[in-house]
Amino acid sequence: MDEKISRKNFLTRASIVGLGALVGGFATQIANADKTQNWSANKWPWPYVELDPETTAQIAYEEWYRLWCGGTVIYSVFHQLAQKVGEPYKSFPIDPFAIFEGGLAGWGTLCGSVNGAAVVASCIIGPMTQEGCEDGHIIASNMLDWYSHTNMPIFVPKNPKANKKTIVHTVSESPLCHISVGKWMHASGYPINSPERKDRCARVAASVAYKLVEELNKWHKGKYDENIAWFAPKKVGITAQFNCAECHGAKIPKPPTPLKKL
Repeated sequence: MDEKISRKNFLTRASIVGLGALVGGFATQIANADKTQNWSANKWPWPYVELDPETTAQIAYEEWYRLWCGGTVIYSVFHQLAQKVGEPYKSFPIDPFAIFEGGLAGWGTLCGSVNGAAVVASCIIGPMTQEGCEDGHIIASNMLDWYSHTNMPIFVPKNPKANKKTIVHTVSESPLCHISVGKWMHASGYPINSPERKDRCARVAASVAYKLVEELNKWHKGKYDENIAWFAPKKVGITAQFNCAECHGAKIPKPPTPLKKL
């Protein structure tokens, strides 16, 4: 994990989140929504103004109970930018991203809050296509690493709906919903449908929204530090997170040797 990798060496053509169809789908709607603004959803970067992390996190916490983890992170940023900037945020369809709930429709894969953060970064900065910018990918990867190593949750809402006196904190060592929530449930003793677990996940989503806005603000100022040290295809020959052995044990199948140097 201590080996630094440059952006060019780190990035592959594979995307973390594919948004081409979504962006193309509402481009015409945006063009017709506000004739006074000369913005296209297919031109990047999108207009951005710096946001307050604390305000963003509080919005994310409250909206979690409507949109859950992924949708609320997107809402917490795009709702504010819709008010401050206008298009293309005003026409962006946020509610469908509630599907990120529970690691995508309850399957326990990538935590929806980090997925939502990747959507926001990729939309604002732009996709890493042949002529695109890699910063959105870099921010998404940094968010994954930060999420995995942070003692969550870190955000404290103004009026918590549960865990009002204290809350258990855990380090997931993984960006997966199944592991993140599972470790917290084991440490706290609360089941999946408890108000305490829901409050915990709302706080985690708020924590992610807070961190995301910090990163976007630094990017906007031109002061973003990529801070990347994990590139699975080069290190282990397959796409992966950094700690496969924690779940898979000693019998991890070895991938074939890459045909080309990565």
